[in-house]
Amino acid sequence: MINIPFITQIPVGISLGGAFEHDVVQMVIHAGLMVKFVLWVLLLFSVISWAIIFVKYRLLRKAKQETAIFLELFWEDKDLKSIYRECEDLEYSPMARLFVAGYAEVSRIRKIQASAGSQNSQGTAGSHEYLRSQQAIMDNLRRSLRKGTIDQMSRLERAISFLATTGNTAPFIGLFGTVWGIMQAFRGIGLKGSANLAVVAPGISEALIATAAGLAAAIPAVVAFNYFTHRISALGAEMDIFASDFLSMVERQFVKKSILPRTHR
Repeated sequence: MINIPFITQIPVGISLGGAFEHDVVQMVIHAGLMVKFVLWVLLLFSVISWAIIFVKYRLLRKAKQETAIFLELFWEDKDLKSIYRECEDLEYSPMARLFVAGYAEVSRIRKIQASAGSQNSQGTAGSHEYLRSQQAIMDNLRRSLRKGTIDQMSRLERAISFLATTGNTAPFIGLFGTVWGIMQAFRGIGLKGSANLAVVAPGISEALIATAAGLAAAIPAVVAFNYFTHRISALGAEMDIFASDFLSMVERQFVKKSILPRTHR
């Protein structure tokens, strides 16, 4: 037969969450000095990690949006100068920044072509020299784009390594705090000469908070690190493809049409 007075005690269980939270706070307050130090270190790791997560997520989101705008502009407008002017407002897009670096090299190519055309009109250079000049120009442009890709990848990957560090070290830091707390708990048991559950449990539960804090700091950092690494790798692959397309465009429009015809006049 159901005991009715027992049912009246159920609402008391509704406050178990608040009681649990209160117990956790109390355990942190009464933890040992070393455990408190470990918790402060883990809190610092966690705060920095979450700051990096929010900043990087915003950066990669804006980079994706502006890259889509830039690619649409790049393939619709064949005038590099007008594209360059539009890229001034796309500061988050790594592909737009890569284009700016490539355009600076293209401007230098035009100056070289103008100088080479002047020399060719005077009959001071041969076709073989122009071919070597063409190859040198494209090699310089290729190096410039490669350097721009490396710079943009470094910018995107900045501070990401801290997330990996947090994911790798935070559980061990928490474990260290737990081991230290358990050592202190058993030391207290030895001094009191009592080993019943009421004496052992509080010290061990306080020590285990450090391990829980370490996992709480490490798990989001690992998840965010894997996510950001995948997104940055995808952007890097897109930049490599864009660099190849840009090289082909420059070679077709500004080298072959400008240098080679002059060598056969």
